[in-house]
Amino acid sequence: MSTKLEQLENFLRRTTEDLLAAEKKLEAIKKSKSEPIAILGVGCRLPGGSITPEDYWKLLIEGRDAVSEFPSRWDVDAIYDPDPEAVGKSMTREGGFLEDIDLFDAGFFGIAPKEAASMDPQQRLVLETAWEALERSGIKPDLLRGTNTGVYVGSDGADYGQDNPSLENLDGHRATGGVSSVLSGRLSYLLGLHGPAISLDTACSSSLVAMHLACNALRRSECERAIVIGSQVMNTPSAFITFSRLRALAPDGRCKSFSSSANGVGWAEGVCALVLEPLSKAIKDGRPILGIIRGSAVNQDGRSQGLTAPHGPSQEKVIRQALELSQLSPDDVDVIEAHGTGTVLGDPIEAAALGQIFGHRKSAGKKVWLGSAKSNIGHARAAAGVAGVLKILLALEHELIPKTLHASEPSPHIRWEASGLQLVQDPQPWKRSDSRARIAGVSSFGFSGTNAHVVLEEAPALDVSPKSSVRGVPLVLSAKSPEALSSQAEKMAAWLREQKETSWNDILYSAAMGRTTYSSRAAIAAENQEDAIRALDALANGERSADVVVGNKDKPSKLAFLFTGQGSQLVGMCKELYASIPLAKQALDTMCEVLDKHLDQSLLPILLAEPGSAKADLLGQTAYTQPALFAVEATLATLWQYWGAKPDYFLGHSIGELVAAYVAGVLSLSDAAKLVCARGRLMQGCPSGGAMASIQATEADVRAEILEYAGKVDIAGLNGPTQTVISGDDVIVDSLMQRFEQAGKRVKKLDVSHAFHSPHME
Repeated sequence: MSTKLEQLENFLRRTTEDLLAAEKKLEAIKKSKSEPIAILGVGCRLPGGSITPEDYWKLLIEGRDAVSEFPSRWDVDAIYDPDPEAVGKSMTREGGFLEDIDLFDAGFFGIAPKEAASMDPQQRLVLETAWEALERSGIKPDLLRGTNTGVYVGSDGADYGQDNPSLENLDGHRATGGVSSVLSGRLSYLLGLHGPAISLDTACSSSLVAMHLACNALRRSECERAIVIGSQVMNTPSAFITFSRLRALAPDGRCKSFSSSANGVGWAEGVCALVLEPLSKAIKDGRPILGIIRGSAVNQDGRSQGLTAPHGPSQEKVIRQALELSQLSPDDVDVIEAHGTGTVLGDPIEAAALGQIFGHRKSAGKKVWLGSAKSNIGHARAAAGVAGVLKILLALEHELIPKTLHASEPSPHIRWEASGLQLVQDPQPWKRSDSRARIAGVSSFGFSGTNAHVVLEEAPALDVSPKSSVRGVPLVLSAKSPEALSSQAEKMAAWLREQKETSWNDILYSAAMGRTTYSSRAAIAAENQEDAIRALDALANGERSADVVVGNKDKPSKLAFLFTGQGSQLVGMCKELYASIPLAKQALDTMCEVLDKHLDQSLLPILLAEPGSAKADLLGQTAYTQPALFAVEATLATLWQYWGAKPDYFLGHSIGELVAAYVAGVLSLSDAAKLVCARGRLMQGCPSGGAMASIQATEADVRAEILEYAGKVDIAGLNGPTQTVISGDDVIVDSLMQRFEQAGKRVKKLDVSHAFHSPHME
């Protein structure tokens, strides 16, 4: 009976444990589905000459209108006719356009001139903006090869070459250069990425749908990071002509979002790239975080009043769904970056849908700010969503909401008082608060009926203060040619002139760590921005400067790594390194984990110990000193090689010989660890009472002085033509030090526990 009872108890216990494990697993799955996604970096090309996020912010906050006359790539007079009935004509001659879309540094990306000529400018701009977004994230693009990084590109189709459809012009490069699928595929190919590469078209909602898919893929671990891009370039004026016939185009080419003067859409171009990672990973890796995506949703109008007509109930539903997935309520939202195309039909429908969600807030007197970047740059269609996301990120950073243009008189077709909405007619403060995070929603509604909404939150407050000063570190920059290096110097100088409050430490770190290194290089010795600007100006103008060293990787000299021996250890010698550089932490953790198998004390606490502690005292014992030095030197070698220092030779002194053998690949880490710990343990057991000293004298001079002490003192190392190390009986070493000091030679006693490299070790 007791046996059966025990069996039943065991069964119930196992069942309970299984249920608890299942609950934990379910909780982890639920958490993963709602994990916030961090936005790490951005790159952009937008109308009004906005080729950086900083340019875009200036345009927004200064309230500038980026709409201009049709570009020179089109014959404006042949295209324009104010009569919407005119066949093959555009009723407007203005829009939001990108500059110099025909210019492309094909050589930078390793693309042949012939292939570059067949590439849709969208492909070129996708490469450029993605590269810049990665570098702004502190991620070197060339180090992503083989990683599970996804690429999600929203684009409203490709029209490159359609104005010249001759079959004779078709070749293999045209096949890859003119299709939307290659927008994502070419970037993945260039960087060697193995994550999903998806190009999609849901019309005006394309880029937010791409963002939604990327976030879901990150939460499901389909990729470890994602590059999301919205792209729209108009190689032909077809969009203007077709919408003129639909009478949906604004005669002046401007989107007058939610305004009484709204009279149609104004088309624009744009390309924006965002780099995303799960928030937990971004924080762990120490990435810069611009903002976080709390949640997103996508739906469809279905069978509504018309294929291209906006559908209010579907818009309301997608926003509510996004808020629910974000675990937020309408009361948490401060700002809505609206679709806001400026059409008489669309804006009132969108405002009415928002009113259903936020209208209850009117009684509390807390309205939601409403605006749209389309009033500044026009409607960039597939890129409009990410352009809106970028606007919100910049507003969060600068704690200011830019005004919506052309909206001095809000639309009379919107019930503003009942809606809970307030049109941003002037810039509004959006200050950080200790009590709550700032939240915004961004909407995009495709005329295909696909709707998307993304909920953004300000970046978490993290300690990003520099861990230490970096005095003596040069400002580095590089390019693929001397001419490009001069151009880089000019751009860097211009950028530095605007960085009055940016930490100099941060600038030096990002220049060295966050950018890919090329063959033409410059290192600038500067204590601050002002010194650097003067040196950069000289480099840009081809002038000589004592503060600038220029070199070329294609003509390198030989490089050697020399690993030092015992006596160079210091308490806490890698504490800062371990705390400030994730790669150093990872490498040191690995070294200590393997070495610990052969030690009776864990090594990492000894390396990170506070001065005067018992753990710190262990660093003076050879059995731990040598493994500690091995771990730190091997970690430093890992860092140097990651930073691009590739040695031709590996040399070592004493314990450094074993580091050199490991780093050069002669010994595996497992074998090296076994040997290092055995060596330290054996030496620890040798008689104490010895000493070592460094003498500023030649080998011949030192050998002459120690001749009478044969078998008691010997030369332990030759560190240079006039740098000789002696080792042996402590009393004799002290006497010899005194003698050399009296002769005017510089001497230094080494911090060692034994007389290494002497007869004591026999």
